[in-house]
Amino acid sequence: MSLATGRSIAWYDRDTGRVSLLAEGRREEVLTALAPYVTGPLTVGPPPVPTSADLVRLALHPDDDLAPNRPGEHLHTALDEAPPVRRFRSDPRRETLAALQRIGEELDGLEGVGWRILHCVPLPGRSHLDHLLVGPAGILTVHTVPARNRRFRLDAPANAPHLRRAAHDAERAALALAAAVRPVLAVVGATRIEGGPPPGDVQLLRDGETGTTLARLGGVLKPADIESLYASARDRHTWLRA
Repeated sequence: MSLATGRSIAWYDRDTGRVSLLAEGRREEVLTALAPYVTGPLTVGPPPVPTSADLVRLALHPDDDLAPNRPGEHLHTALDEAPPVRRFRSDPRRETLAALQRIGEELDGLEGVGWRILHCVPLPGRSHLDHLLVGPAGILTVHTVPARNRRFRLDAPANAPHLRRAAHDAERAALALAAAVRPVLAVVGATRIEGGPPPGDVQLLRDGETGTTLARLGGVLKPADIESLYASARDRHTWLRA
């Protein structure tokens, strides 16, 4: 809402139901003018102070902001441009994308309990992190492995590269963010996971158990630290030194 002079004195955010008011003396005038447009309960007050994450978001060029990345972002274009495969043959990348989307949806559900999530974080050398989490339990990288309707043995030689990749992802993220990062291996769709706990400090994440698994890790970061680290992580330039 603006005065005849062009000066803004209030604005209404329909999504949050908040009226940001710059002139307290005109409160009733503003509410009367906005009444035809209000769709639910209102919160009225001065504009909220932007967080450090808000400031970074406003300063980032859209091409450098990784927050909008979807799970498996790198696969969407590749699959859209891929030639059709022969009948009865499936493209294994589609199973990988489905696994990334499944675990990504579970991770996104943690936003309400203080976690910040990034998907498909690009690294030098045309590599990427499947998922990056910043939250109460610290910083985690999640390497996702599709295992739909199959048994998955952690000690099988064929799966050793997945464990090494999980550990290596955490090392690269720690270098870029200058902070401790825990490696996580997410096994999606397996009928059974065998072979004991993963070697080293790799944390195993089964689909459907995301919340309980992360809750067991405890708390090490305060909300302000989470927002600061997330603000750095969402900037594409941060990862040039990974």
